[in-house]
Amino acid sequence: MKIRKIGQKRWVKPLAVIVFAIIMLVIANPKATGIGWLDGFLGNMKINMGLDLQGGVHLIYEADMENIEKGEEIEALRGVQDVIERRVNAYGVAEPNIQPSKIGSSYRLIVELAGIKDVEEAKNLIKETPLLEFKKEKEQRTELNEEERAMIEGQVIEISAAKTEAKNKANETLEKALKGDNFDSLAEEDSEDRTQGKRENLGFVKKGEMVPEFEEAIFQDDFAENTIFSEVVETQFGFHVIKKLSQRGDGESREVEVSHILYFAQDPEEFRVSIEKQILQQPEFESTGLSGKELKRSQVSFDQQLGQPIVVLQFDDEGKELFKEITEQNKGKRIAIFLDDQVISAPVVNDVIRDGEAIISGSFKLQEAKDLSRRLNAGALPVPIHLISQQSVEASLGQASLEKSLKAGLWGLAIVGVFMIIYYRFAGLIAVFALIIYTATIVAIYKLSSLSPYGVTLTLSGIAGFILSVGMAVDANILIFERMKEEIKRGRDLRAALEEGFKRAWTSIRDGNVSTILTSIILIMFGSGFIKGFAITLIIGVLVSMFTAIVITRVLLGAVLFDWLERHKVWMLCSGKNKKK
Repeated sequence: MKIRKIGQKRWVKPLAVIVFAIIMLVIANPKATGIGWLDGFLGNMKINMGLDLQGGVHLIYEADMENIEKGEEIEALRGVQDVIERRVNAYGVAEPNIQPSKIGSSYRLIVELAGIKDVEEAKNLIKETPLLEFKKEKEQRTELNEEERAMIEGQVIEISAAKTEAKNKANETLEKALKGDNFDSLAEEDSEDRTQGKRENLGFVKKGEMVPEFEEAIFQDDFAENTIFSEVVETQFGFHVIKKLSQRGDGESREVEVSHILYFAQDPEEFRVSIEKQILQQPEFESTGLSGKELKRSQVSFDQQLGQPIVVLQFDDEGKELFKEITEQNKGKRIAIFLDDQVISAPVVNDVIRDGEAIISGSFKLQEAKDLSRRLNAGALPVPIHLISQQSVEASLGQASLEKSLKAGLWGLAIVGVFMIIYYRFAGLIAVFALIIYTATIVAIYKLSSLSPYGVTLTLSGIAGFILSVGMAVDANILIFERMKEEIKRGRDLRAALEEGFKRAWTSIRDGNVSTILTSIILIMFGSGFIKGFAITLIIGVLVSMFTAIVITRVLLGAVLFDWLERHKVWMLCSGKNKKK
């Protein structure tokens, strides 16, 4: 009974390896099963391809460094690069290639987004990243600048011309009405008074209800009912052609029913005074140096008094200190929060704010507040950027490179497999099986990662990382087999040689792979998109190669170590006579 249990246990691990291998092979190539529903279920998982393999969008942006201090342009550009990379990653565009560059005095960002065919969609991803700025209120001006004066003068000339034209039209309409044209028809066609829809009949009017010029005309005693006034009446609204319809009452209680045709016109001088006043009273803001780059995080909350959604901003240590200084220097003044050059909120500073917390309030709906908070957390651009070039990239060149790379990889895999079998014999055959499982596992991981927005995106550099990891997987097997050969030549049996070989090889495998992983992590931290792709695929390959070499190969070798192989060790690994202890 005991021997039987041991025999059963011996096959548990090999059976688990076989099941694992089948699952990985099915995920990697579901069509090979011939099962339609399984292919349909797993067929939706595709390996994400990079811009160089599947095409995409190539955009070039120019950064506006007008408000950035000299010597800090590169740092600001890197800030924009980080923000855009986080932004597009949040929308599922994995491994974007975003490269800063400088041409002359122009600072630019090259953005490559794989898999996006629509240029407008790509531009929206970038544009939706908000530019967050805090600005302080300037002192109120008393004079207009030359540009504003020229603008107002041009508008005054246009208004003067429009007023002359409106007066001429009113006189022409008056002549038509006096000659007998239907007044209501003329009013329907020409009147610009739309305060009562299309009704130009003002009904019964009492004294004090209309502007003085209009009342002076309609309350004259010498006009009978159904009489058209013989002169055009000018008011602050424009020029009126008036018809008296009826009247009732006497003295101060008299009411007159009138209809009119209005030609709207502004008084040029009144317009000049009004617009100058508006411009001078309009608040102006200037930069405080506090922007989205000091934003730590944002979250949605609710106003305690009104119950409306608000967005609470929390700054990092640098931003907290800067915000404190700004509120100290601007007590009683407004600090405006600009989002994409639009004022979202401009509260008055009542007290110094020391906790580094600001509030964006407004008529937000809850979902709008959540969307704004999410966009701000994805990153606010520290400087404005402007699109100067856009291009859709085809994948024809990448497809050719992909086919050549895969062909080279398959040939390399085949040659390595033949070498392993010839040199290491039966153990080499086991290593080839492990290598096939390794390849299927890698492909399955790439496919499974496509279900996540942060999945692996395969580029040509990523393929290079994968092929390099294949070599490392073979290298691990070679270390193990060489240690086993040494133990066999010392006279150990196969099972003891297997255990000792793996034990002695492990430290070398561990040290080599850990150093590779650490180097890859450094590449991920400081490298660009394609470099990161190479490093990520290399790390995945190294981890899987360690698993297949230490677990898969070991289990399969342990399962086939029967007495026949023990008597014919030469077929297992080595030739020559074994040394006796």
